[in-house]
Amino acid sequence: MSIPLSPAARLLAALDLPVGDAHDLPASPHRFPDGAHYRVEIPSVEGPRVLAAVIEEARTRGVPIHRVSQGSGIMLLTDEEIGEMCGMCRETRMELSLFVGPRAAWDTGASVVSPAGRTLGAQLRGQDQVRYALDDVIRAVELGVRSVLVADIGLLRILDLARQAGHLPADLIIKISVQLAAANPLAIAVLADEGATTINVPTDLSLAHLAAIRQHCDVPLDVYVEVPDGFGGFVRHYEIPALIEAVAPVYVKFGLRNAPDIYPSGLHLENVAVLMARERVRRAELGLALLRRQLGDVSGQALRMSDVGVADAPGVPAVRGAPAPERR
Repeated sequence: MSIPLSPAARLLAALDLPVGDAHDLPASPHRFPDGAHYRVEIPSVEGPRVLAAVIEEARTRGVPIHRVSQGSGIMLLTDEEIGEMCGMCRETRMELSLFVGPRAAWDTGASVVSPAGRTLGAQLRGQDQVRYALDDVIRAVELGVRSVLVADIGLLRILDLARQAGHLPADLIIKISVQLAAANPLAIAVLADEGATTINVPTDLSLAHLAAIRQHCDVPLDVYVEVPDGFGGFVRHYEIPALIEAVAPVYVKFGLRNAPDIYPSGLHLENVAVLMARERVRRAELGLALLRRQLGDVSGQALRMSDVGVADAPGVPAVRGAPAPERR
């Protein structure tokens, strides 16, 4: 028996919107500008020493890394540290994405520690915090950073307006944090319309959820295939081939289960952060090996990874950016 469409389903169809989740996982027609299906991201790269460990481990293991992201915030890095990280990423052709520092969880309000208010932790609380966050971004951009990680829709709007008006670089990447938690095609589209360049989706969305989002939006999605315990602790390596095919363009993001929360990081946690970063690269090696094995069984099909160069690598600081100081 065929079930007739509900009034809501008919309305969605009339508006040319997804009627439901894409359980058939149709192949995505979208790609990165270089024609690739996917790129690899290593999160929680909290400073120059951690970044150096990621680069060394990636070279040793032959793992291509396209983006590294940081979670403690721009405000907890010195100018010299930011300059050094920019230089290292320029050298290795990787995007460097730094989290904007201030957020509600570090402020004086009590809502973020209440059961109902915990989701507010990464939002900006009041216009003073918005101004602090904007100062954070301006400082990072002046030091050469071209990719910032935001978790507040108000800040997203301001950054996009500033970018359009020429107050911020036109090539500034605005990466949406997993903590903004847009979990359906329409919510993702709102973020894209507000100027998001790349969007980290909630960690527990199914492949059908993600495929439905892709039917309505062509902005790259950042998807954890291994998730820190604080965000659910899922290990989804075996979904990588289907994820790339149905959700391209996608950043395959390797977090780490069974690991301590290091935010906000600093010298007191640096050794732990370095070891965790090395293990994330190892996890990426395992995930990419699984992908190669799976593709070996599919004749004539190839899911291509980006191979970007300095001139077109997203988020790589331009040469005009602050030079990196000598490494100590």
